[in-house]
Parts: sequence; C-alpha cells; structure tokens
Amino acid sequence: MKQINLKEYYPFYTTDTIVEVPDEVADILHAYKLQEAAYQLRTYRNKAYYSLDLGDGIENSVLMEQPSVLEILEQQRMTELIYKGLATLPEKQRQRIYAHFFLGMSYSAIARTEGCDESSVRRSVYRGLKQLQKYFLKNSF
Repeated sequence: MKQINLKEYYPFYTTDTIVEVPDEVADILHAYKLQEAAYQLRTYRNKAYYSLDLGDGIENSVLMEQPSVLEILEQQRMTELIYKGLATLPEKQRQRIYAHFFLGMSYSAIARTEGCDESSVRRSVYRGLKQLQKYFLKNSF
C-alpha cells in the first residue's frame, strides 16, 4: 500500500489529504500525472493553445469522410443553379425567399419588416418556389 496526497491529483482539495491506496492505483495515478505533464509540455513547445472542440470545423474535417471530386462538382453546379434560378425571380420574391430559407426568418417576421400582411408574404414565397421548380426542371442536369 502506498500513501498519496489527494491535493496533488484533485484541484478542489485545498489542504493536504493523505490516503493509503493499493500499489496499482498509485501507479495508475502517477502514470496519468506523467501523461498530463507531457501533454502540457508538448502544448507549450508547439504553441498549440487551441482546442479541436472550438467549433471551427477542424474536428468535423478529421472525423467526417471527405467528399469526392464528383460530389464537390455536383454541389458547385447545384449552388450555381440555385443562384441563377433566384436571379430569374422578381426582386421582392427573391428577397422574401432568401430571408425565409437562407436567413431562417418566419413569414410574420418578414411581413413586419416589410410592413405588409403575412398572407401576402406566404403567397409570394409559394409563387416564387413554383417558378423555381419550373426553372429547375427546365435547366436540370
């Protein structure tokens, strides 16, 4: 049996607390302490003060399968087709569709910002989507 100080392993201990633990537990705790020190040293030497959980997509690019060239080209073609289709719509319809589907605004929020009735916004978006559907069927791959 070995004696360890819990203050060295747990940050919430403010005073020395000595306990006896089996040799295996003491060895595991010591190994973890060495691993943590090695990690801190690597971080300092490589100036790697960032986290993969930061949310900038690093972890997704590592974990997710990368798209093939064909998938990238197809996505570019689809994006181009969407923007060209939106360009064929009247200005007001285009703005309303963009606000609803791209910005995530509700119909009532769009109506409030434009100072009009919500039902007119709904009809306008619906008619715009019908025109886009016709455009996509005519200009699809």
